[in-house]
Amino acid sequence: MEPILRVKEIYKGFDGNGVLQGVSLDIREGEVVVIIGPSGCGKSTLLRCINGLEKIDRGEIWLRDQRISDLGKDMYRVRQRIGMVFQSYDLFPHMKVMDNLLLGPVKALKKPREEVEAEAVEMLRRVGLADKAQALPRTLSGGQKQRVALVRAMLMHPELLLLDEITAALDPEMVSEVLNVVIDLAEQGMTMAIVTHEMRFAEAVADRVLFMEQGVIAEEGVPEEFFREPRTERARRFLQSFTYASARKRPRDPAGMPEDA
Repeated sequence: MEPILRVKEIYKGFDGNGVLQGVSLDIREGEVVVIIGPSGCGKSTLLRCINGLEKIDRGEIWLRDQRISDLGKDMYRVRQRIGMVFQSYDLFPHMKVMDNLLLGPVKALKKPREEVEAEAVEMLRRVGLADKAQALPRTLSGGQKQRVALVRAMLMHPELLLLDEITAALDPEMVSEVLNVVIDLAEQGMTMAIVTHEMRFAEAVADRVLFMEQGVIAEEGVPEEFFREPRTERARRFLQSFTYASARKRPRDPAGMPEDA
């Protein structure tokens, strides 16, 4: 299967410091790639470069058969195909939940409001927020806001979804409700690249784990092997520093792939 995303030897620096130093990776349709590593290793910068929020210094990024790394002003069209959810929920505080959800599909994709609203109602029901459609963001918990942000991204029907530390701003008791929504998306076949510090979640949801260190991918593997016996000493020390958070286990076959792959 041809990759949906190809990242080829990309470099990115800030103020003379190399944050990404020749990173390459492929992501195939339906695959969930989880990117972990110490703070400052380039994880979030990698996602931002993929989505065109940061311009790379060198290398190539391809979405299917389109080179997107040099599109410049036309990158906004690509962002309709690549969804991204950040640490902060970025909901418009003066707009009700439903209005936040409808804005992108109706305004950017020119979809009929009634059609999008019906889909939004169903998605809110799936994530346990059916009664929050007319609520203002300030009345929601952090976990509820992040679930709304995930629904908003999914209503754009992206080919690829990027999740950047989406539980970092949440209280511990709210983490699992968000992570379980992501596991549901993985089970439904959503293609995702996820940056997280939640190691048990990474183990549960990933088809492949990338460990980054000092701007490069230092190790990668399937979660069953990486979390049991990492090959590098640096990855072993990194994993030993974590107390795992709770998350539901994603069903898998013995080969470590989703059961419906």
